[in-house]
Amino acid sequence: MTFLDIIRDRTSVRPRVGVVLGSGLGGFAQSVNGAVVIPYHDLPCWPKSTAIGHAGQLVFGDLAGTPVMVMSGRAHFYEGYSMREVTFGVRAMRALGVRSVVFTNAAGGINLSYAAGKLVLISDHINLQGANPLMGPNDDALGPRFPDMSDAYSAAYRDIARAAAAELGIGLGEGVYAALTGPSYETPAEIRYLRAIGADLVGMSTAPEVIVANWLGMKCLAISCVTNMAAGVLPQPIDHQEVLETGARVRDTLVKLLTAVIPKLG
Repeated sequence: MTFLDIIRDRTSVRPRVGVVLGSGLGGFAQSVNGAVVIPYHDLPCWPKSTAIGHAGQLVFGDLAGTPVMVMSGRAHFYEGYSMREVTFGVRAMRALGVRSVVFTNAAGGINLSYAAGKLVLISDHINLQGANPLMGPNDDALGPRFPDMSDAYSAAYRDIARAAAAELGIGLGEGVYAALTGPSYETPAEIRYLRAIGADLVGMSTAPEVIVANWLGMKCLAISCVTNMAAGVLPQPIDHQEVLETGARVRDTLVKLLTAVIPKLG
């Protein structure tokens, strides 16, 4: 059986919205009603999550009346996966009928107005991972050879998120995300460079997935949780444990926001 066969055999949910959860943000999956959980290791070809804070499972169910597919854990380029493997989950979502995707991630704050725990809408990205997931032969049946990225992070979806956040009294920033490979955190000099070229946030994911989602004709919303200030901003080292702890601290706020936003997408 293919991974698609296994998924369709285990759940009758036909997801309309996909959600990808970042480091320390997996607690959101617990808010899905009637959840059907499928571990990645049960699915042939599905890249396994090895990063701490990534559960490595799919969750299908209902969120505020909307059928959803949640990836609790993603594959990263720094884990040794190819760009095609990194974006495997997004391709699978599209094959299962998903047309709207919400990406979340843990990010370092470059913008000096941010603080740990801040939720920030991604308005655009700078891909500095040295590769593009669409390199190689193009399948014209799935998407164009040269996809447009001028609205990669849907302006309409950002309007929806801002309105929901205002109604809930949630402070929501907006900024540009720089994607680097990791797994080492950036140096203070690299952070000064990123700030100079217009980045507000830095992380090790999301950009490849958003590129593929747009190629496939999917609309994207992305929210970063600033889990730490980037190197050189504060006089202290960066610790991954801090990333996980901050993600856990903002879980309830993120759940409230996504519960309000997701039914309005698509």
